[in-house]
Amino acid sequence: MEVVAAVLAWSISAVCQNNAAAQWLSPLCTRNNSAALANRLSSGALIYSPGSDGFIQATSRWSAYETPGIDLVVVPSVEDDVAQTIKYANQNNIPYIAVSGGHGAIITESRMQNGIEIWMNQLNTVEIDEDIARIGGGALSKAVSHSLWDAGKQTVTGGCECTSLLGPGLGGGHGLLQGRHGLVSDQFISMNVVLASGEIKTIDKTSDLWWAMQGAGHNFGIVTSVSVKVYDVQYSDWAYEVFTFKSDKVEGLYDNLNVHLLNNGSPPLNIVNYGFFMNDPELDPKPIIYLWVIQEGATSVDSIYTKPFHDLGPATTDIGSGTYLDVPRWVGWDNDAAPCQHVGLANTRFPIDIQSYNVQSMRKAYDLFTDVTKKTPELNGSFFLFEGYPLQGVKAIPSESTAYAFREDNLLISPVVSWVPSGSDVAQKATDFGKRLRQILYEGTGKSELHSYVNYAFGDETPQNWYGYEQHRQQRLLRLKNKYDPDRKFSFYAPVA
Repeated sequence: MEVVAAVLAWSISAVCQNNAAAQWLSPLCTRNNSAALANRLSSGALIYSPGSDGFIQATSRWSAYETPGIDLVVVPSVEDDVAQTIKYANQNNIPYIAVSGGHGAIITESRMQNGIEIWMNQLNTVEIDEDIARIGGGALSKAVSHSLWDAGKQTVTGGCECTSLLGPGLGGGHGLLQGRHGLVSDQFISMNVVLASGEIKTIDKTSDLWWAMQGAGHNFGIVTSVSVKVYDVQYSDWAYEVFTFKSDKVEGLYDNLNVHLLNNGSPPLNIVNYGFFMNDPELDPKPIIYLWVIQEGATSVDSIYTKPFHDLGPATTDIGSGTYLDVPRWVGWDNDAAPCQHVGLANTRFPIDIQSYNVQSMRKAYDLFTDVTKKTPELNGSFFLFEGYPLQGVKAIPSESTAYAFREDNLLISPVVSWVPSGSDVAQKATDFGKRLRQILYEGTGKSELHSYVNYAFGDETPQNWYGYEQHRQQRLLRLKNKYDPDRKFSFYAPVA
């Protein structure tokens, strides 16, 4: 009987290595993979199969459109669990993808089918040693920010509390403190990364791979931990004013943003502006524009920055103050806010980095947004995001020193098209809508290049749009890809090739 069982297990394993067969033998293959893989993992690792509560939680995503096809979830408890999972998957011809906060919405991820999700949830430690912190690959931004704050420290993270440090960081990573310190990726000192071979490698600036991990890192491995620069908290006080504007203020608002806050590409070091327009029928039949002006090191925002917006005649205003940790709650980036909920909506983004606002283009985009969301009610939960962060720390770092290419761009713009998944018709309308909005902005730049922030990307962009148009950039990425991932195991998130 033992011989029969062994032969049967081998037969199942062999059949399950065939992706086509695995589709109709999925339940059997999943059980076989679970048992075989479990023997390789640490005692604290978890494996979730479809239908379990853990599987549902691990595979839920901010966007339910064009998602990866997951047959099994592995939750590593030590870094070697990631390596063992990759080795097992390679041996059995199973694709895999790493997930932290579940905000990766790029549609290229849907190319991963019948695969293993490596959920980094348990690799979430934050260890602080003077001016360096060692952070686990699955640590979310809130845990990082709050742990550092308790020690009188801070570093650059993404804005949302529910995204990981490394998810945005491997693609550059914008954040509130970037004016002082640069992008999230600019804080990296060293990292442990599991390569496509399953080898765990510790790299730093002496490695040829280091350049690529700062902007295109999703293509080269799974980072299980990273050491980052941390800084003493310089200013504990933060303040904000928030304005709402109606449709007649579009031109005045974006002109004021250009003149008074963007300041020819040299915005104030301690000022962040953030906003969006969306439908809010309780305030107005047409979309309402929201603008936050946020100041570091103040208990109230200096009027020199806000007076132009008061003079414009907002529909409403509000003010508040607190600490750095309060900012996500003010602007709707906290764990309880909509961007942190996984409720089954399709959310697609169409980003473009620009130098300054073309006021006429913003009017055209606003009018198109108004027209489409009224005529297509399925899309009226969409919004149009615009972000203006300080730039000094980002621009102080030579562009050629990292794979992140677009340091000279000043503004991050992203239409976010949201709908309840209900078939291909509305999905096509949503995609066309997002592309038309971005095309308006692109034409308004007057430039031949479209720069698209990889962490917000839709997925139909090119590697040039994500990683820069210079031939030497593309060639360097390709050489590194061929060296470290010749079989293209990491090619589901904005692939370089």
